[in-house]
Formats: sequence, C-alpha cells, structure tokens
Amino acid sequence: IVIPAITADNFELKHGLVTLVQNKQFFGYDKEDPHAHIRYFNNITSTLKFPNVPNTSIKLMLFPFSLEGTAQIWLEKEPPRSNFTWDYLVSKFINQFFPPSKTTNPRNEITNFQQCFDESFSEACDRFKDLLRACPHLGFSELHQLDTFYNALNSKDQDSLNSAAGGIFLDKMPRECIAIIESKSKLRYSCNKPVVAKVSMNTSTSGISPDVAKLKDMVKAILLDKKSQNQAPATVKAVEESCVTCGGANSY
Repeated sequence: IVIPAITADNFELKHGLVTLVQNKQFFGYDKEDPHAHIRYFNNITSTLKFPNVPNTSIKLMLFPFSLEGTAQIWLEKEPPRSNFTWDYLVSKFINQFFPPSKTTNPRNEITNFQQCFDESFSEACDRFKDLLRACPHLGFSELHQLDTFYNALNSKDQDSLNSAAGGIFLDKMPRECIAIIESKSKLRYSCNKPVVAKVSMNTSTSGISPDVAKLKDMVKAILLDKKSQNQAPATVKAVEESCVTCGGANSY
C-alpha cells in the first residue's frame, strides 16, 4: 500500500484507533461478507478528522490492521506499491473475496424477487433490502429497484402503494416512492399478513361474523353444562359400623 505524503507534523496513528479497527477483523472465510466489512470500516474511519491529513490516507494506513488470516496473507502477497488509492484497494479486495462468479445467484435473487404468500409488506421490504445490501456493487438503479419491488408484491400491497401515492405509484419520483415505502413498512401490524384460514374443532370458521361466532360458543357451553348436570352422580354406599361379636349395629 502506498500512503500519500502527509504534511501534518508528528502525525501518528493512536493505539486506540488500531484497537478499534481490530475489534472486528476480516479473515476471508467463505461466509464472511467483504461488503459488510468495508461498510463497517468506512463507518469508523469516516469520522476521523486530522488537520492536513486526508481521510483516504488514514484509511490506507488502518486497513491492514482490519485484516487477519487468509485476508492478511492476501494483502501481504500484493505486489509492492501496487495500491495507490483507497478506491483501487477496495476494488481489489472485493474482487478477491467476492469475485464476479459469486454475483450470479444474488443478481438472480434480486431480479426474480417475489413476495411470499404468507409474507407481510414489511417483511418483504426488509428481505429485499437485505439482498441489495449484500451486493451493492451490482449497481441496480433506484428506478430498477423500485420497479422490481413493486411488481413483486401481491395486488393488495400494490393497491395500497397506489392509494398512498394518489395514483400510479411508479409514476412518482424515486425519492417519493422510497418515502412511501418507508412509511408503509413501519406499520408492522398483524393485519398486513394475508389471512390463512385454518380448520379447528374448538373455534368457529372465519366466514362467520365475530358476534355470531361468540353466540355459537355460548350456546355450546350451555349445552355442555346441561349435559353434565343430567348425568346421575355415582352412588356412594356408606360404610356402617357393626359389632364384631354379635353383628349388631353397635361397634362394641
């Protein structure tokens, strides 16, 4: 890594900064997400401000401390002075640990995204966001994302978006569409989920109004109570005391 010249006097990385970066290192395991690592690293380093020290220089100086294991070995094997800029280093890092061959399935998942039958609007929205967040390098435009998500929804949620937009949802500007989606996704009520009718021996069918269902349950309870009252109680025969000598009623 080539660190650009720093004009600040006596600048050095504090031990606390190095420790902070090392708290969440990237090892290069198959299930690790290099995009998530870069996001985390950027969140930490973007807040660092030093006079006469470019932020990209700080990133280049700290990044090696964020790697361990296979990832660290990869960086050490890079040709000397081959990484001149932060963007170039990030590009090589992503290509190494998330090559183009890995993007086929995520791309297909996004392109063919569909809301599941028992999935609420909020759940579908979160799942779609997760797919996009995992592959930011795919470069889907906001318009493409909105078109894909809208057409993946069931007709009820599509109508809801159109109603909130006061017309055709996709005719709105992307920023307005995103605001509508965010507003709707915050309404995490159970009524957002499609109702799946279930057969139960103890409950009435969903096709009956709540009042009628309650009345039927009350009648059923009354009939069960009457049935239990009509059943004769079992006869309990009293044990009489008798004399063991003469057989009389006395006990002596």
